[in-house]
Amino acid sequence: MIGRWLGNRTNRVGRTGPMSAFRVPPNAGVLSCRVLDPVNEPVRNAEFAVSDATGRKVVGGGTDPYGSFVTTVPAGDYRLMVSAEGFTPYRASATVGQEAHASLGDVTLQIAPPPALPEAGDWEIDPLHSSVGFTARHIGLARIHGRFNSFAGAIRMGERMRDSAMHVVIDAASIDTGVQMRDDHLRSGDFLDVGRFPTMEFYSDRFVHKGGSRWAISGGLTLHGVTRTVTLDTEYLGVGQGLEGETRVACRATTELHRDDFTISWQTMLARGIAAVGHSITIDLDIQVVPKS
Repeated sequence: MIGRWLGNRTNRVGRTGPMSAFRVPPNAGVLSCRVLDPVNEPVRNAEFAVSDATGRKVVGGGTDPYGSFVTTVPAGDYRLMVSAEGFTPYRASATVGQEAHASLGDVTLQIAPPPALPEAGDWEIDPLHSSVGFTARHIGLARIHGRFNSFAGAIRMGERMRDSAMHVVIDAASIDTGVQMRDDHLRSGDFLDVGRFPTMEFYSDRFVHKGGSRWAISGGLTLHGVTRTVTLDTEYLGVGQGLEGETRVACRATTELHRDDFTISWQTMLARGIAAVGHSITIDLDIQVVPKS
C-alpha cells in the first residue's frame, strides 16, 4: 500500500527502505504520525479519523503498538483527529501531495481533566433517556440484539463517590427482540420464567475508581431466583444540563453474564453440536440519572 517515503514533510519521495517495494496509487500520497503521551511513551490503540475539506470521513482506525499510523489517501487537504481515553483530543490539518509523504511527526496528547463528579444526594434513572440492552449468540453465527423496555432505579451519591449505592429493578416481561414468537419463548419457563420471577434486580454499594473516567461497580444481580456477584465496567460521562435546565449525569456500562450461573440452562443442539443459543450474554447500559424529585 505504501512504498515511497519523504525524508520529511516536504522532501521528494524516497526510494529506499523496507516499504520501497510497495507502490502508492496514482494521484495519492501518504499521511502519518506517531502518537505519544506526556512522558513520550507511545499511545497504543489511539483512534484516528481523517476527514476531507468538506468534513467527510475518509479513513479511520487505531494506532499500532508503537503509537504510529500510516495511511494512503488521495492527494488533497485533510483534517486529522486523534483521541484516546483519558486524553484531550488532538486536531491538525495536513496537505498530502501526489506521491508525497505528509508526516505530522510526533503528536503528544495531553491528559484530559477528569469529568466533574455529581453532587451527593438521591438520584433516579430517567427511563426515557436510558436503555438496558443485551446481545446473545444465535446458532453459533449471528447475534441477536434486544432490550428491556421497562426498568427503574435509584442511586444515592455519597460525599465520596466510592461511598455511593444503587438499586435497579428490571421488568423481565418487558424483554423485546423485535420478534414476538421469540420474546414469548424468552418469557417462558425455558428462560426467564417471568410468571415465577417477574423482575431482575441489581444492588451495589461498591464503586471502585479504575482511573480516568473508568469505574467498576460491583454488586449482586438477582435473576431467575439466583443471586450472583456482577461487575459493571463503567465509563462515567460527566454532568450536563437537559433542555429544561435540569441537571443530568450520564454513564455507559457493560458486563457479561453466563446463563448457567443463573440456572437458565435450556439448550437445543444443532448439527455438529452447535448450540442454538449461546451460553454468554453481553449486557450494555446507557444510563442518565436526574435528581430525585
